[in-house]
Amino acid sequence: MAATTAPWATEVPTAVLVLADGTVIEGRGLGATGSAVAEVCFNTALTGYQEILTDPSYAGQIVTFTFPHIGNIGTNNEDIEDLNPAARNGAVGAVFKADVTNPSSYRAAGDLDAWLKKRGIVAMSGIDTRALTALIREKGSPNAIIAHAPDGKFDLPDLKARAAAWSGLVGLDLAKEVTSGQSSVWRETPWVWNEGYAEQDAPTMHVVAIDYGVKRNILRLLAGLGAKVTVVPAKTGADEILAMKPDGIFLSNGPGDPAATGEYSVPVIKDLLKSEIPVFGICLGHQMLALALGGKTEKMHQGHHGANHPVKDHTTGKVEIVSMNHGFAVDAKSLPEGVEETHVSLFDGSNCGIALKGRPVFSVQHHPEASPGPQDSHYLFRRFVNLIRERKGEPALAER
Repeated sequence: MAATTAPWATEVPTAVLVLADGTVIEGRGLGATGSAVAEVCFNTALTGYQEILTDPSYAGQIVTFTFPHIGNIGTNNEDIEDLNPAARNGAVGAVFKADVTNPSSYRAAGDLDAWLKKRGIVAMSGIDTRALTALIREKGSPNAIIAHAPDGKFDLPDLKARAAAWSGLVGLDLAKEVTSGQSSVWRETPWVWNEGYAEQDAPTMHVVAIDYGVKRNILRLLAGLGAKVTVVPAKTGADEILAMKPDGIFLSNGPGDPAATGEYSVPVIKDLLKSEIPVFGICLGHQMLALALGGKTEKMHQGHHGANHPVKDHTTGKVEIVSMNHGFAVDAKSLPEGVEETHVSLFDGSNCGIALKGRPVFSVQHHPEASPGPQDSHYLFRRFVNLIRERKGEPALAER
């Protein structure tokens, strides 16, 4: 992709995206000023930009939105997915095609530009996001630096050098950067139209969620099915978790290279698997469960990021449209005997789910909690809860 100039000849560009190969893409800056080095990916979702930008799985990434009109419904205090907004867990940069207009939603509490500034997210608009997406599809997700300077003054040689020098996500443990600082109890249940969120005040089970960068809606769905959820930091030991007497253990989503996070998480998961306690993993949690069971993970060419991905559940034979957000994947060929592949992507055939035969242990690569996205895979939370209820001698819930 050749260097591009701003589409407005008389204006000075106030933001640049500089790729590691030296490509310079100019645009209009918004959000935080300054710069951020990260990997560039593209997301194909039509809605849910707040949930996307606050998903801790996007730490270390700049999100290019393929939908042209982002930010026009404003921002609010409900559509946030990270547990600690003050820590700015989530994407470090964002790229839009069209300029952001004034908010037009009854739920809006503010505009996107101010919200981006508050979150410390560097953003830009006014570029050909289709061309950038095509570049990523052809060459893979590039390392880059995004910079915003209202005066339009950039040290391009320095920016190019910083983009080229960044080592990328391979080998990078980002879960330690986004995990909770201490244990806490989660009680908030799913959002209801015109009512907002409620609280779980009569739990029937106890789930310990290991936080590698967990999303709020995952915790809400567990609480909504009757769970008291104790959220623990990523490096919490197996003995401490088992001492909490959980009925189920959840391995959360999160950012970075699973092999790097697995250096401390895999031994813990292996110890937890020695118990008969049901285990459920999502995204990074899925990848690390696979590592703990003897599988391997690999960096993807461009990753999966969007809310329109078809996945087949081999256990039911059904095809679901799901949300995805991952740049690493489990190598299905590396899965040992006794571990079955339960879900597969119909886009590229990559692994999207595993289960340990004869044990109440399973995980999926996609995001069944949605936020944003379709709710086709909500049944997986009931599947997990039913494993807990079965162990407790209680009747199962209907999966749908």
